[in-house]
Amino acid sequence: MQLKRYECVVTLCEIPPDSGGGTFTLLTIFSQVITDVTIPTLAWKKDKGITIIWFPLFKLFPVLLTIVIMWAVCGILTVTEVLPSGHPARTDVKLNIIEDAPWFRVPYPGQWGAPTVSVAGVLGMLAGVLACTVESISYYPTTARMCAAPPPPLHAINRGLGTEGLGCVLAGLWGSGNGTNTFGENVGAIGVTKVGSRRVVQWAAGLMIVQGVIGKLCAVFIIIPQPIVGGLFCVMFGMISAFGLSSLQYVNLHSSRNLYIIGFSLFFPLVLTRWLSANAGVIHTGVDALDAVLQVLLSTSILVGGIIGCFLDNLIPGTDEERGLAAWAKEMSLDALGASDEGDTYDFPVGMSIIR
Repeated sequence: MQLKRYECVVTLCEIPPDSGGGTFTLLTIFSQVITDVTIPTLAWKKDKGITIIWFPLFKLFPVLLTIVIMWAVCGILTVTEVLPSGHPARTDVKLNIIEDAPWFRVPYPGQWGAPTVSVAGVLGMLAGVLACTVESISYYPTTARMCAAPPPPLHAINRGLGTEGLGCVLAGLWGSGNGTNTFGENVGAIGVTKVGSRRVVQWAAGLMIVQGVIGKLCAVFIIIPQPIVGGLFCVMFGMISAFGLSSLQYVNLHSSRNLYIIGFSLFFPLVLTRWLSANAGVIHTGVDALDAVLQVLLSTSILVGGIIGCFLDNLIPGTDEERGLAAWAKEMSLDALGASDEGDTYDFPVGMSIIR
């Protein structure tokens, strides 16, 4: 889990202005400026045959359009040798991945041998799971807000976390080398594309399964130049941050108490995690497993910030109205949210009586 986090940071730090800047510039134009522009497109209708329709291309596919255009630009710059050898934006940097990838490969449990269990490994993964659980709990209501859905009730949050745990078990059996949790970039993609349909997620899951079996197809997506991915992350992580900060609408932002808590909770975790990454191995308790757990927990800025904010909010005196508790309780009641005459928004299509 931590490897994924570090890779994202490295990618963002290596964005050259020629491709990364172009990526988030195009994505901003497509997703925010010209969303209402429609493109004439040929379509087939049973009653009219071939006809011309006005298709909202930029509203539905801003991310895909950005990737395709910038990938093509990087390809042209690579062929014309504008980009020097080894430049991260070159499209031939990872071509060997396609050559080495097998056409077909079916993964199976225990493919790397029998699973091994150690105290240090278990405690380290528990720390990672705790950090990712905190992230997932914050992503669920954020996603609901993006999709204009009711805030998720407790039973839906429980099922979500349980499903992530099941994914971690399956990942361990298959030996994938990582756990499974809510991917923040997908949350950002919902905010950018305005597409929150479950059908999209289901089709994406099917595509992931196909990629896992057809190695060449998976390799094609891996060779996307890093600056393009980094440019996308700039926009998507920004969307996640903005939706997270939007929950502050319930608190009194004119209160110096609240401003102190918000400012310290946002800034101190960034400083702490940066200091820990620059001073690896600074934690020495005498127990290696405990050192690893503390390193993971204290390196998770969202966890550190959440704990500090929660502690200060309950330590420093303040009224319920000032803290936003009254407005939050009214808006985010977890008792029967999502329920309607047609059923619960977060129910499965079938089998809910058995699950309950």
